[in-house]
Amino acid sequence: MVVHLPTLSPLGASPLRRGDVPDAQWNDWRWQLGHMLTSPEELARVVALSPEETEGLAASASLFRVGLTPYYASLMDPVHATCPIRMQAIPRALEADIREEELRDPLGEDSHMPAPSIVHKYPDRVLFLVVDRCGIYCRHCNRRRLVGGDEPPTTSELDAGLEYIARTPRIRDVLLSGGDPLLLSTRRLSHLLRRLRAIPHVETIRIGTRLPVVCPMRIDDELVAALREFHPLFINTHFNHVKELTPEARAGCERLVDGGIPVGNQTVLLRGINSSVRSLRALMRGLLRSRVRPYYLFQGDTVIGTDHLRTPIETAMELYRGLRGWMNSMAVPMLVMDAPGGHGKVPLVPSYLESIDEHEVVVTTYRGVRVAYPQPRERDCTVPYDAIQFAGEPPDDDREGSRE
Repeated sequence: MVVHLPTLSPLGASPLRRGDVPDAQWNDWRWQLGHMLTSPEELARVVALSPEETEGLAASASLFRVGLTPYYASLMDPVHATCPIRMQAIPRALEADIREEELRDPLGEDSHMPAPSIVHKYPDRVLFLVVDRCGIYCRHCNRRRLVGGDEPPTTSELDAGLEYIARTPRIRDVLLSGGDPLLLSTRRLSHLLRRLRAIPHVETIRIGTRLPVVCPMRIDDELVAALREFHPLFINTHFNHVKELTPEARAGCERLVDGGIPVGNQTVLLRGINSSVRSLRALMRGLLRSRVRPYYLFQGDTVIGTDHLRTPIETAMELYRGLRGWMNSMAVPMLVMDAPGGHGKVPLVPSYLESIDEHEVVVTTYRGVRVAYPQPRERDCTVPYDAIQFAGEPPDDDREGSRE
């Protein structure tokens, strides 16, 4: 078989392929973000576009933008269109097939915004949308209505978000997201984190980012040194396939961990991309080797144009069965569905429980063996010392999100 690879950059065009770019530029995260591939012509210079991809790029042009770093593009198989990197970054024509049940805002975020840039769905934590750009515009993105770099949050909107957090004492945790917060300059990000840290009731700060996956050069010593000032601080990243766990990506994650910043991972279950036991096991084991804790395995959200990427729930649960018990439990994420309409995350755990009464519980192990567990005779589970330990403390304020 003769394989026809893409040709080198045409005269006058910016070089985009790894072999055409000097190391100093390639390893500069600003260069990577300034040279994102956004057009069919640019993509055709690094991969041999299939007819389906070409049709998809044309069909989805008015729906959701295309964009990925040259680094992430370099991970794409230049020949096989079923490459999991290509399927996450390059649209298919089916993306334009919008179903009646699909939602523009599948997580109900717009109805839980008590202040600009703030989503407050859960009692003790908020989502703070601080930027609207990404290092890749994933084809499964559940926030495609917001991201794209067209309407970034203004300084006054960010100030209003910070003011809401400051006047709402039940908020203990703030998750910075967007877009990708690590696209902010280190100076601007530090300024934002410093203001959050000045709020006494904010206990933990998290940053959701895909840059360790698509632009690991961003995780440099300057960034890590800046983030270390704001402990306890956590990073949640988003690897979907073991092909993304390159030496550069692993080094970025390990640099964060060496800086005392725990790193967790949220994977989206994507049909035909990672929807096999073998693929998921390889990813989760690879994450642990990189000192990244698998956190969530998400059932695909019902966002417009993504029906072709979603996996049936029963298949998702069977895939989870192929992880639980067969691997180190630290490598097994929690399988969840974000209930459409903003109703929060729901675990999708297959039942291993066959029967239960006051005397005995019968379970089926991961290998299919039935085992009986005797129930304890005593049933009262009151903790008497709670009255002493928590004397004078008010109960948790468990009102739903922004409902006052």
